[in-house]
Amino acid sequence: MLPLSIFSVNLLSDHLLLIASILVFFAILTTKVGNKFGTPSLLLFLILGMVVGADGIGLKFQDYEIAESIGHFAMTVILFSGGLETSLKDVKPVMKQGVLLSTLGVFLTVVLTGLFIWLVLPGMIGSIGSTILGCFLLSAVMSSTDSASVFSILRGKKMHLRENLGPMLELESGSNDPMAYVLTIILVQVLSSTKAVGMGAMALTGIWVLFLQMVVGFAVGMLVGYGATYLLNKVNLSSSSLYSVLILSIGFFANGIASVLDGNGLLSLYIAAIIIGNKAELRRKNYILSFFDGMTWLMQLLMFLVLGLLARPSQMGGIILPALIIGVFMMLVARPASVFLCLLPFKGISVRAKLLVSWVGLKGAGPILFALCPVVAGIEGSTEIFNIVFCITLFSLMVQGMSLSKAADFLKLSYDEDPEVETFGMEIPEEMGMLRDHTLSEGELVDGETLRDLNLPHEIRVVMVKRDDKFLVPHGSMVLQKGDHLIIVMGETDD
Repeated sequence: MLPLSIFSVNLLSDHLLLIASILVFFAILTTKVGNKFGTPSLLLFLILGMVVGADGIGLKFQDYEIAESIGHFAMTVILFSGGLETSLKDVKPVMKQGVLLSTLGVFLTVVLTGLFIWLVLPGMIGSIGSTILGCFLLSAVMSSTDSASVFSILRGKKMHLRENLGPMLELESGSNDPMAYVLTIILVQVLSSTKAVGMGAMALTGIWVLFLQMVVGFAVGMLVGYGATYLLNKVNLSSSSLYSVLILSIGFFANGIASVLDGNGLLSLYIAAIIIGNKAELRRKNYILSFFDGMTWLMQLLMFLVLGLLARPSQMGGIILPALIIGVFMMLVARPASVFLCLLPFKGISVRAKLLVSWVGLKGAGPILFALCPVVAGIEGSTEIFNIVFCITLFSLMVQGMSLSKAADFLKLSYDEDPEVETFGMEIPEEMGMLRDHTLSEGELVDGETLRDLNLPHEIRVVMVKRDDKFLVPHGSMVLQKGDHLIIVMGETDD
């Protein structure tokens, strides 16, 4: 008997906390391996789930509906956190490009990939390839760029890209789920329907559902975002932790209201988060963002582990080859074609930039979650869809995820930003000036070792000195040492 075959994962299991703690512990340790070899942590989470799953050590979990619910919950937190950290100032110049990529780009990817599967691989992917609608369904579930993967790799590796590509890629990945989701749901409904549906009626239904999802989702996101901004600017809570929980509940509210009104909840909460993050006067913003950073890691870890547990490698032998063929086609043909066509009107974007955007067609939890929709609906051949999408996701994370920084360097689109300012948790209002961290060098102490001897300009004030692990209150006669960290405020003075 396999070591963990006595356990099964369910929400009522007496062993749930024990199993979860062990999995989380080892998942976090794997991030050290990822940092050393440049492997995306999300890929390692997926692999860990597969290793301890039914075909590995023996942990049983095959509840697709619960997995879909967990995945959707995790995506709401990840997207909301990503929206809070998105700079509206950076996004505005690339708004049109990002929206085109997240709508027309997804549609073109579905059409090109679906036709390729139908013409080249119909006999290699099981029953789902027997109809052109089945081929389009397979391409639809994996047509979006996964936000969790993009946010994790771009921000986790602290990549800085020229031509404002970072904000554009994050905007695309954060807003392209509605198109992929709507196309997936429409095709699932058509394939599961016992009535014949004409192409014209299906197209009209699809256009209406997409319009409703996008418009309602955007409108609710705007209303909730500005309403929450007004509330947060007025309310005065005793703890920054309470602010974090309040803001998170606002994200859930935006998602829920949009869904009730037949809009797209993920788009709604993403829009609301961007507005809150840029317009609200958040007290102790650093602590709030730190809270959401921890939540994002937890949700990514949970989602990818659960999806890894669902995978059955023993059932994937026959679909590995077609999955790799589809994955290569999407990477080298469908994604680049859709990117170049969408960005054709924008003359300011270089060919090198378009090539890098083409390479950032990362797959991840989003496509795997969409692949659960036909499984839950009982579509014939849905297991093949799930297995193919899972293989393509692993392939994408290994090839694109591990080579993204190298591709940016090769195309000369990455640059080193100034070191992140360490402010040790201190915050000041923006109107007071800029808070900066400066490390003293030996050359700066030539004229004297006291703070007064530095002869700092009038617009600079030292508010704290950090020496080793100690924090010191500065004064003019304080003797400084090489390597001391000076926390300074740069702003206007009245003298």
